[in-house]
Amino acid sequence: MGEQDGREGKQQEQDELLRERYDLVTDRIRQIPDEHFGVPAFEKYFAATAEFLLYLDETREFLAQGGLERASLKELAERNHRLYADVLPQHYEVSFCNPEYAAGQLGEELGNLMSWLSYRLFSLIGNVYENAAEELTEGMELFTEVYTAFVYEWQEEKKLPSRETVRRILAGAVCDCLETETVRRIQKTYCPEDSFGVRLLEESDLSDVRYLYAYGEYVSENELATAKFLAGLEEKTIAAMADTYTEGYRIGFEITGKDIRKKRTVRLCYRIGFERMMLRAVENLKRMGLQAVAYRDRRTGFAGASPNRQMEYDHKEDMAVYLDKNYRNRGLDALRNALETYKRQVQAYAGPAVVETFGEADFEPVNRPAALKLTPEQNRLKVEYDARRNGVFNEYADPSETSYTIIAFPVPEIGPVFQELFAETVRINTLDYRLYRDVQQKLVDALDQADFCEIRGMGKNRTDLKVNLWKRQHPERETIFENCVADVNIPVGEVFTSPVLEGTEGLLHVTRVFLDGLEYRDLFIAFRDGMITDYGCANFADPAEGRRFVWENVLKRRDTLAMGEFAIGTNTAAYVMAKRLGVEAKLPILIAEKMGPHFAVGDTCYSHAEDVKVYNPDGREIIARENAVSAQRREHPLEAYYNCHTDITIPYDELGELTGVRKDGGRIPVIREGRFVLPGTEPLNEPFAQPEASWEK
Repeated sequence: MGEQDGREGKQQEQDELLRERYDLVTDRIRQIPDEHFGVPAFEKYFAATAEFLLYLDETREFLAQGGLERASLKELAERNHRLYADVLPQHYEVSFCNPEYAAGQLGEELGNLMSWLSYRLFSLIGNVYENAAEELTEGMELFTEVYTAFVYEWQEEKKLPSRETVRRILAGAVCDCLETETVRRIQKTYCPEDSFGVRLLEESDLSDVRYLYAYGEYVSENELATAKFLAGLEEKTIAAMADTYTEGYRIGFEITGKDIRKKRTVRLCYRIGFERMMLRAVENLKRMGLQAVAYRDRRTGFAGASPNRQMEYDHKEDMAVYLDKNYRNRGLDALRNALETYKRQVQAYAGPAVVETFGEADFEPVNRPAALKLTPEQNRLKVEYDARRNGVFNEYADPSETSYTIIAFPVPEIGPVFQELFAETVRINTLDYRLYRDVQQKLVDALDQADFCEIRGMGKNRTDLKVNLWKRQHPERETIFENCVADVNIPVGEVFTSPVLEGTEGLLHVTRVFLDGLEYRDLFIAFRDGMITDYGCANFADPAEGRRFVWENVLKRRDTLAMGEFAIGTNTAAYVMAKRLGVEAKLPILIAEKMGPHFAVGDTCYSHAEDVKVYNPDGREIIARENAVSAQRREHPLEAYYNCHTDITIPYDELGELTGVRKDGGRIPVIREGRFVLPGTEPLNEPFAQPEASWEK
């Protein structure tokens, strides 16, 4: 009892100290809008930023007094809008979060650093709603530290602080919080106790859309319409959505021979508005003996609408302020220490369960010269840092013992076809996998006989590829392609393999594709011995900008990547649905990859689990689980993985030919002019002839 009392007493002391820090910093910020130190442009910046931080403080008080329960829907919407107003597209051109505007107002020397600070403080909104007082206090203290440096330099020297002085303050703040911030992230990811997102799911009245404003995320008409739409769906439809999602998760463990009973925690990734489905998923997972966690993160957790995708694009290289060898080393040490502290919880992690959305308005990024850019040395450090971080994670959460699942649904922003498309997506996600399993086995049996495959585009598609395949030594018990049904990657419909890199060569081209929410026009990638040798796109008038765009977002800043996967999507029902509704360009890669041959650049589908034996439904072992890059995993682990995997699909209407070629030169036609021609695969063409036909009937 004495030890517990001691811990409680120490915690009370820490809480009291934090309250004192918070009160001191907010009192100081209240004075700033009325102060004038002699530089009008920077006075405007600090006054505007101080007003924003004071509104965060007012919101914190509003929440503490039960405002979420008392306020009307209109009041909650108005507060949400005010919090995000400065960075919405209609205001962004005169926002200090815009590095171009900041540079124009504050000068090129300091403009993008001050924009960096504005963007970082903007992220404090979520901390207010989670009552994360320490993070909120740290952000406000950083603001006052920068302000004090400006006041001091001008009053003492009649000059602004140097760029290096400001950069050091910003970088120092990031590094000083590195250890505590790493622990916070590990706790949110692996410790299900009082998970903020899950608590909202379980405690909210999901029949009242006011709950959306409890997240502190930006709530657009899209999230409101999604929540209202799901509230009106029959329980059996919600059950079909959630059950398909969680059953796919369970099957992912079963088919790979992994023991889900050893696991405890599942990370949920979803867009707000889908709570009714997610709550049932949480209940399903509990029945499997798993607890869900859900934290705030646009890529790996829950998220609302993006208030401004251009802003996110402008700040994608903000690590330029602090990334150096010291940060890399401290970051790796902090990660290892945090993982060691929570080793038991990390080892109980089962993997992510992801709900993607599609149908959002198109986004064409603009390259702003004033935005921060990583130097070549920082690019090298970032690639190395990411690889080492993944290596440390994998020591504690062995990827050969975890799994995942991904499913996708449209959002109302897609337009008038939304309700029909949603119903069709639910249908596509719940197709009878047994029908596909049997037809896909015909593809696997045929391609097992091939030495390599040839793929050529038609029309405006310039694809001309040769993909080298693994060679079986024991055909009676070995296979090359995985017969993939509806488990981790929902919906059903593909066979895939890891190509042999040597001898894989040619050009991959697609006229239009969306990858990770970014549109690419006339994307091309050239390969020699399975490695990328050239690339580009037609998004920008200057080909060099297009090349950099592909390098940043597809190659992930690496000089080259391997072709990690060659697959044939077989879900012609999804393809016909997309064409009929005119949404093919809006579909996420999760569905699009099932709608034609696709090729992944980066790691193989068996990344970090190459030594785990995997079998097709017919009992044969899939032997094509590695390539020449991942084969280095024991001797050179940092060089064996890219920690990325991006699928690029050639749609059926751009595909002229896909043919297997035997060692003796004999040809095995699989697809010709967008239709399956291999004997036994004729059912895959039925949706083309009867667009309304359902394979479920």
